[in-house]
Amino acid sequence: MARHWFLESIVGDGAHVVYNITHLPFRVGRDPDNDLVVTARGLSRHHALLTADSHSGRIRLTDLNSTNGSFVGRQRVENSCLLNDNDIVHFGNAEFRIRVRVAEPPAARPTEGHTLVLPPGMALSEMFPENEAEFLDLLGGHGMSGAAQPIVEADSRCIFAYELLGRASHPLLPGSPLRLFKMASALDREVDLSVAFRRFGVAAIAPRLRGFPLFANTHPKETFSEDFFNALVCLRQEMPELDLVVEIHEAAVTESCRLRELAARFRDIGVRFAYDDFGAGQARLNELGEVPAHFVKFDMGLIHDLHLAGESKRRVVGDLVKLVRGLGSVPLAEGIENELEAEVCLAMGFQLFQGYLTGRPIPADQL
Repeated sequence: MARHWFLESIVGDGAHVVYNITHLPFRVGRDPDNDLVVTARGLSRHHALLTADSHSGRIRLTDLNSTNGSFVGRQRVENSCLLNDNDIVHFGNAEFRIRVRVAEPPAARPTEGHTLVLPPGMALSEMFPENEAEFLDLLGGHGMSGAAQPIVEADSRCIFAYELLGRASHPLLPGSPLRLFKMASALDREVDLSVAFRRFGVAAIAPRLRGFPLFANTHPKETFSEDFFNALVCLRQEMPELDLVVEIHEAAVTESCRLRELAARFRDIGVRFAYDDFGAGQARLNELGEVPAHFVKFDMGLIHDLHLAGESKRRVVGDLVKLVRGLGSVPLAEGIENELEAEVCLAMGFQLFQGYLTGRPIPADQL
């Protein structure tokens, strides 16, 4: 089948606009005789030319000695270079993504004769995240990895449970979940990444840790969705022996009514839950009292250097631990890094520890 190339841009309202490359050569520039007219200060009258490369079947970009240059992957093009599907291309300050489909060409959103008007500005924009194609592959399971971090009993230091942690082993993507979620946020795919991490953890890690409760993270955007709950129902049916603890992020703990309904649904399918990052933002004491969780994970920001903290901070944290225990929840101190922190937390009444002192994350392939 024929290969159909097109350029994609993002306009001011966030919409993606498609410009089909219906013929080659295809000229880009500021003058109206170009195939794609880009009205912007940063473009030359005849800025760049796209031609077919018969040897590779790809498109070649040639810069036409433009004043402000053409860029591929934010690297300036000297003379010409071949383009790959999903490459990020800048003509001056105008950003596009080059795409190819082995199918009918996509329907282009109506534009004014293939004309794009850009606001003034010379800096290279970053509308399209770098390595987007690899990120989408990750969501499909390619390059997906993970780890499990022990959660121990505070007094005995015996392993009580493990937390499933998502990672990436793709050579072109960051391994850090924080950086991956930053990419996901730019693409509005945070929920998809959360689901992919959880799916990998349950499939690849859970079978190796039978007998231990497993804590699994969720993203605030998915907490109350039907898709999320239905996925849990399916998981319980497939793995009835799995002792799963769903971590609800502090940002989602905002409405007692919805939390009460969710807690009841969790109970019906045999899933426990924890409030994660407690104390990172607003303490949400009302929701904590109205809908007590099985576990409350105190944010590492409260725990770090707690042995050096003043009396007032220690009193506040200690009172919160007493409150949590009084509600029937189990308080867990996150981010324990040294024995002095551990001693203070144990004295305050924390029942579970998690941190580098008691166990670093173990990669999935080393479990």
